[in-house]
Amino acid sequence: MRFASEQQRTCWIVALLLTSALVDAHISAADAPPNIVFIMADDLGHGALGCYGQDKIATPNIDRIAAEGMLFSQAYAGSHVCQPSRSVLMTGLHTGHTPVRANDTRQFLLDEDVTVAELLKSAGYATGGFGKWGLGYEGTSGHPNRQGFDEFYGQYLQVHAHFYYPFWIWHNDQKVMLPENEGRKQARYIADETHRHALDFIRAHHEGPFFAYLPYIIPHVELVVPEDSEEPYRGKFPQVRIDDPREGYLGSEDGLTTFAGMVSRLDDQVGDVLDLLEELGVAHSTIVIFTSDNGAQGGTWREMNAFFDSTGGLRGNKGAFYEGGLRVPFLARWPARIQPGSTSDHICCFQDMLPTCCDIAGIESPAETDGISIMPTLTGEGAQDEHLALYWEYPRRETIGRATRMGDWKAVQPRPDRPVELYNLAADPAEETDVAAAHPALLREIISYMDGAHVPPREHPGPAIRSGVSDYVR
Repeated sequence: MRFASEQQRTCWIVALLLTSALVDAHISAADAPPNIVFIMADDLGHGALGCYGQDKIATPNIDRIAAEGMLFSQAYAGSHVCQPSRSVLMTGLHTGHTPVRANDTRQFLLDEDVTVAELLKSAGYATGGFGKWGLGYEGTSGHPNRQGFDEFYGQYLQVHAHFYYPFWIWHNDQKVMLPENEGRKQARYIADETHRHALDFIRAHHEGPFFAYLPYIIPHVELVVPEDSEEPYRGKFPQVRIDDPREGYLGSEDGLTTFAGMVSRLDDQVGDVLDLLEELGVAHSTIVIFTSDNGAQGGTWREMNAFFDSTGGLRGNKGAFYEGGLRVPFLARWPARIQPGSTSDHICCFQDMLPTCCDIAGIESPAETDGISIMPTLTGEGAQDEHLALYWEYPRRETIGRATRMGDWKAVQPRPDRPVELYNLAADPAEETDVAAAHPALLREIISYMDGAHVPPREHPGPAIRSGVSDYVR
């Protein structure tokens, strides 16, 4: 190529270098692992969300994930209660194998346990967690900073996470005091503080890749939310007082309004995350997953759940092996890969998240997992492997209760001294008719599978922590 002048030649070279740099940057961005945002509500039944049929509570931001991504109709939590469910999520092992199998402060992760955060960190991800941990506390091997998280802000012990106005919170190893909340004052709503730190983490690491794990505590008891979230619902619902029988927990004079306000506040926070990803220019390269740790709260909340149909007509609540305790909302948005407005009836569970995250990050999943990557379902590329069955168990003194889903069949044995119940979910999604007597061969097959899915739990090193309410709030 001939140039009229040296200046023209210099300009051409500069333009070529700039073009090459832009092309390299584009290729690099295309090849870079996507960011992962995993938002998990606490005790949120799928029926409480607009995208699953709710018509009394506004959830436009969570519904937006469904509209711009994929809605799963048959997704399951790792357990019917929070602590083992989180262990299944982090380790990719179902409750017959996972290290933490009960809501028990003596149980926490050990150094040899491998978490999804550790795997992603080893692949170059910045890892942050914000909310309720439940798998180890200060001074234990289960502390989140020892389990793969660069940063964690929240409540490490699950009983501490029952309170929205605690007088302290943990930021990594630092105990951050909140004197504004002492004396039962309601000054700093901890769900807002946690959310603020989560947004700061995303801002700080938006150049990626990052893994933002947001196990938010809304709408777990206590039943309390700042007034601005209740305001849109005032006067719209019957006046129902909802109390919690546990000493020190706040109830609500207007429980339906408070619950709706809590769900809407969570929805606002989800909207903040989505908007921030757009603002930072990383929405296209970020997968956002939204779910809940188990089904809707039971007990004194049953009247409230019935009013809002929080379980979507399914039997049972949190703490039960029936569908209402295990079936959860599950939504995924990834503009680069997931078809907007799509739905899936693929049967998946929390143990699938570890191999799925490994697939997303482009790294090999450990052989020791009970999970199956759902990437083919999310992207529509390749054949999706299916589970032979899903399994859940929960210790009851020296025995266990257990359940299995095998295809359309669901077996439930709440206690070993009770017979195994059998339901056909295709014909009977509300699990109203036990058909065990009519299918003896199938029942034997399922029982054999459940027997093989259980491995005796390890000894747990931790002491039982029996702190009172005053240890967390005054």
